[in-house]
Amino acid sequence: MIYMILDAIETVNIYKSFLLVVIKIHLKRKDGTFMFSKKDLQRLIVPLIIEQFLSITIGMADTVMVSVCGEATVSGVSLVDAINILLINIFSALATGGAIVSSQYIGREEPHQACEAAKQLILSVFVLSTAIGTLFVFGGPQILGFIYHDVESAVMQNAEIYFFLTALSYPFIALYNAGAALFRAMGNSRISMVISIVMNCINVGGNALFIFGFDMGAAGAALATLISRIVGAIFILILLHRSNNVIHIDSYLHLNFHPGMIKNILAIGIPNGLENGMFQLGKIIVQGMIASYGTAAIAANAVCNSIAGFPIIPGTAIGLAMITVVGQCVGARQYDQAKSYIYRLTGLAYVFMLVLNILIAVFCRPIIGCFSLSQEAAHTAEQMMLWHSLFCAIFWPAAFTMPNGLRAANDVRFTMIVSVVSMWLCRICLSYVFGTMMGLGALGTWFAMFADWIFRIFFFAYRLHSNKWQHRELENKLAAAD
Repeated sequence: MIYMILDAIETVNIYKSFLLVVIKIHLKRKDGTFMFSKKDLQRLIVPLIIEQFLSITIGMADTVMVSVCGEATVSGVSLVDAINILLINIFSALATGGAIVSSQYIGREEPHQACEAAKQLILSVFVLSTAIGTLFVFGGPQILGFIYHDVESAVMQNAEIYFFLTALSYPFIALYNAGAALFRAMGNSRISMVISIVMNCINVGGNALFIFGFDMGAAGAALATLISRIVGAIFILILLHRSNNVIHIDSYLHLNFHPGMIKNILAIGIPNGLENGMFQLGKIIVQGMIASYGTAAIAANAVCNSIAGFPIIPGTAIGLAMITVVGQCVGARQYDQAKSYIYRLTGLAYVFMLVLNILIAVFCRPIIGCFSLSQEAAHTAEQMMLWHSLFCAIFWPAAFTMPNGLRAANDVRFTMIVSVVSMWLCRICLSYVFGTMMGLGALGTWFAMFADWIFRIFFFAYRLHSNKWQHRELENKLAAAD
């Protein structure tokens, strides 16, 4: 079935034609060959955009489906999702570390070492995700009570049920993310796109069955998520086992522990994980502030978070592609090409995101009308989305797409420091100032988020222009692990 879907995807020519017009990159190695042709970028970026689009739209469908169960259910699911996203981002950060190491090995034309890095990545994410999942399965109520002690009892009851079942899925989503990152490191993003389609179809079908058919509410949404992630992990591990891949794992039963290789992965994964973890931790803290503003504010914020994921799809997808492109350029010591790709791919993200944010702003009210919100929650959500469309189109790509080029060059400590400082100074402190002290409520926390974006841009743009991120590839560390 997977390969039938892969063949069918070849018919998506509209996206391919558009990208061929927009991408104007003519960069060559010193020996005259292209590092990444326009067709290479097209094959990498188009599936990523489709995958991200499906992920966001299915996420919106999830929220719409759950919303029929009432605002208490939507709010409970939203509170848990903030924690789930924190953990998933940590797993993804570790996967990104493995993907960058593998990409640089590919750039150095050392596929055997790239395969060894893949084995250590799979082993690492499985151990970490299983340990965290076990902790959260048995300690879920205590964790939720500590973070969200002010929420209503009905909201907490739904949150506890949802948290228990989704925590069981941590090892599976971690393995899927690791496999997807490795395929992207090979320049093959179509595999993860297809598996994502399968997972999302299972998720939506499961929601329809468990929520509408069996009236299971939050438990039904969580169960559908668990099943879809199990299927996704199984599929991607089977495909990663194929020996015709540049990066492949010959046996999952003999993943020997290699401390040197894991150290290389963690050298990128830990700072990246801390950055993503602090980012999501800040969002959870802000979520706690929003919870104190009432159930309507929680519901409005949950719906807007779901919608806000849509216009950033191109920026997120191109940022993932940048990991592969810049990583291989740095591995081959083609720094001029790496910098040019960072600028041009960020520009491409701006083109896409401008169009999408205009559409969101124009159709804001009918989109929000699709959700079963109270009048107060709907009004707040509309204000959030209109402001988000403006700031997102102007600032988001430079704040989030562009720094992925720095990360791919192993400049992860700098991006981590900037992101953590920005999170605490802008997103958390200003959320309290705007939301509580100035009385703007949930809308004030979004203005604090916009300030966070602007703060990041100043430092990331300076770093890229200064070229201090160059010559930081993992050459010495990689040689030590050989």
